[in-house]
Amino acid sequence: MIEFTSDDIDKMEHLYRINLINSCSGYKSANLIGTKSEDGISNVAVFSSVTHLGSNPALLGFFLRPTTVTRNTYSNLKTTGKYTINHIHSEIIEDAHHTSAKYDSHISEFDATHLTEEYKANFLAPFVKNAPLQLAMQFVEEYPIAANNTILVIGKIEKLYIQDTLLSDDGFVNLSKGNVATINGLDGYAIPELKTRLDYQRPKTELINSKK
Repeated sequence: MIEFTSDDIDKMEHLYRINLINSCSGYKSANLIGTKSEDGISNVAVFSSVTHLGSNPALLGFFLRPTTVTRNTYSNLKTTGKYTINHIHSEIIEDAHHTSAKYDSHISEFDATHLTEEYKANFLAPFVKNAPLQLAMQFVEEYPIAANNTILVIGKIEKLYIQDTLLSDDGFVNLSKGNVATINGLDGYAIPELKTRLDYQRPKTELINSKK
């Protein structure tokens, strides 16, 4: 095993440190967040920080890097209150990754890639067409993280669209059937395969009784 101390990490070359720390947290979600500006310009950007916060109400969060530079996703969703979350799948990985390029706000990433914007049920923000799972989100609140000036954005699921072959009878969404991607670090993409599902776990009775 290779050991790194906090001092070692602080002294690392910039890009090496970014790659190392972004990778060591494990595989992350791979999503495209779609927004639209007040001027009607659509925006879509890749995020690897979307996370479940609760089921009742149905809340998801994601982290934004410091807003010391323009963040079109953040500006748009704060202005309109609406955004979409779309799962990246195997056929759009390269285009999805290209949305990390820093385009000016008057240029839509949909125009810079082969990604296609899609609108449903008069929802303001664009979805990514053919994404196996799409979520229409309403901005709820945000929390600034003082330690590094990032922002935790919290949204409520307004509508959820799931490719029918992915949905199990008990509500489980089998993402592997949709070839949904995950991100390793900043630029490593993988397509996970579901191995098994396990039962709800309860304490072992014999162990509890032996400790009485």
